[in-house]
Amino acid sequence: MLKSTVMSQPPLLVTCGLPYTNGPCHLGHLRTYVPADCYVRYMRRTGEEVLFISGSDNHGTPIVVSAEERGISPRALSEQFHRHFDETFKRIGVNFDHFGMTDDPVNHHRTREIMSRLEKNGYIYKQIVHQAYCPKCRRFLPDRYVEGTCPYCGKQARGDECDQGCGKHLEPGEIQDPFCKVCGTKAEFRDQEHFFFRLSAFRDYLLPFLDRLRGTSNAKNYAIGWIRDELHDWCITRTLDWGVKFPGRDDLVVYVWVDAPIGYIAFTEEWAADINKDWKRFWCGSTRVTHFIGGDIIYHHCIFWPALLKGAGYGEPHAVVASGMVKVDDHKFSKSRGYVVWTNEDYLDKGLSPDYLRYYLLAYTSHTKELNFSWKVFGERINNEVVNIFGNFVYRTLFFAHKEFGGVPPGTTDPAIIAEIEKCLTGVDAQMKEYEFKGAVDTIMGLAAFGNTYIQTNAPWKLIKTDRDAAARIIKNCIQIVKALALLIEPVIPAKAQECWAQLGYSDGVATHMIDEAAILVPERQLMAPIPLFSRIEENQIAELDAVLQHRVMEANKKMEKVPSISIEDFSKIEMKTGIVLAAEGIPKSSKLLKLKVDTGGEIRQIVSGIAQFYKPEELVGKNVVVLTNLAPAKIFGVESNGMILAAGDTASLLAPEKPVDPGTKIR
Repeated sequence: MLKSTVMSQPPLLVTCGLPYTNGPCHLGHLRTYVPADCYVRYMRRTGEEVLFISGSDNHGTPIVVSAEERGISPRALSEQFHRHFDETFKRIGVNFDHFGMTDDPVNHHRTREIMSRLEKNGYIYKQIVHQAYCPKCRRFLPDRYVEGTCPYCGKQARGDECDQGCGKHLEPGEIQDPFCKVCGTKAEFRDQEHFFFRLSAFRDYLLPFLDRLRGTSNAKNYAIGWIRDELHDWCITRTLDWGVKFPGRDDLVVYVWVDAPIGYIAFTEEWAADINKDWKRFWCGSTRVTHFIGGDIIYHHCIFWPALLKGAGYGEPHAVVASGMVKVDDHKFSKSRGYVVWTNEDYLDKGLSPDYLRYYLLAYTSHTKELNFSWKVFGERINNEVVNIFGNFVYRTLFFAHKEFGGVPPGTTDPAIIAEIEKCLTGVDAQMKEYEFKGAVDTIMGLAAFGNTYIQTNAPWKLIKTDRDAAARIIKNCIQIVKALALLIEPVIPAKAQECWAQLGYSDGVATHMIDEAAILVPERQLMAPIPLFSRIEENQIAELDAVLQHRVMEANKKMEKVPSISIEDFSKIEMKTGIVLAAEGIPKSSKLLKLKVDTGGEIRQIVSGIAQFYKPEELVGKNVVVLTNLAPAKIFGVESNGMILAAGDTASLLAPEKPVDPGTKIR
């Protein structure tokens, strides 16, 4: 039988990577949060003192850009999605002790305190950076406000990462041929003072640290490769108004990848303050901080974060558990291509059991391997395993016990059954503590399969006709297995485990019991008639769910379809000329259209253009433009249009010749 964990160890603090508050929860998020919740539930029931912490990540340029697009403040957008994630996690059974916001005062204070410590300890220094600046927007362009060419591989990249090519992190000023993501204007490089974290100073610390770091091998191996290659100092400030102000500077905020992990500490502080506890027990000295993260943020948690903690005098992480990536229907997870499953819209709002999805996420594959989600496979796994193996054994056992004995019959459990249960307990414990959640689930389901074989082989429904006492012993053994299954499966499917527990005649919560109580005898008691724990997912329901996904993929593909190739003869039929805007005005009752008068060389054309949301009429007068002049005339909103103004991108950046040319000059 398992023994409770020795309580002299430091408490266990488990965190999850912070969801970013500029979009809703999807399956990719749950790949991290459900296993972490399972681990926390299990460890608590082995006697561990566990604190489960997370929160929303509220800073950085993507949130600013998203907020600007919606016409609201970054704080308002963050609060909206913070509530969304908090509620969604609760719906799926992921229960944090505290779920905070990185934009709340405690994190601002803790981040500035750590920055001051690092600066005092000599790990932060100033440096002049040649940073992209937009002369039209009149601001420096941090991170995702700027796009250009990756200096390493030559692919198009955003300001902080080569997301289309080699995947390298880009420091401010590294991107080549930059342009403003907002207005499309070619950016200039201007000098600006920034602050850098001396990450290169921690090479000799990080290699031994990774040797003693627990967790998954994918996290450690990836991080070791980076350290052996080269460690570059990190620019840790950005030119934004939104974020944590760097100490002593009103013009700079701390980089989001600094204040986000510090949020783990701040959220612990908030939790501790609410119940009058000491947060330093979890973060200072000898600690057992365990981070559950996605595989795409290993660098930050295994290299940057421990170095920052070390430099500021805090304890180091105890373990980093990194999940494999997610696929949908054998395709790379992609919101833009439609290969995404939204947690609420596609699953919970359809009335599907949260426990079914939890089971699939934990049982489909090893935690570090790629998880492929398919509605068809989802239905098969739930029906064949959860319903047919687990649910079938529980129901037939309790149904027979209630029908023939009115409940749990008297007597003891056979030693061979107790031995089988203890074997399962040992296997599950080993798997859980190595973060092998699929292995743990497989071991539990193995006990359920053993129960099915045992009851089928011994056939108490036949035995009762000749030997009632023998049938009672068989069913008592089966009930003991059901009790063990309820206790063991709770971290995986907590709601259904509680239903099973109640059907065994218990009036308290299964989660309040230690795991090793699985081998303690179920007392004689009356039982109510059981209700099947699980319902099959029918083929027509799976087909409907899959149809939603396939329609989403189809619509996304339509948007991304390539324009068919044309011949040079086809292109020669297009006439484009330069022009100059002479006048511009709005069109009554239209919020998107402007009526322009354009000189295209020898003639004045009236052109209707859908650019009102990007330009004021007075801004356009005098602008050089490119006009498609042989487009057939058309009436738009009742106004005749003779031509088309050419523009690029979602923000309608107007095309114009680089050097001055006369109106009417042909484009070749």
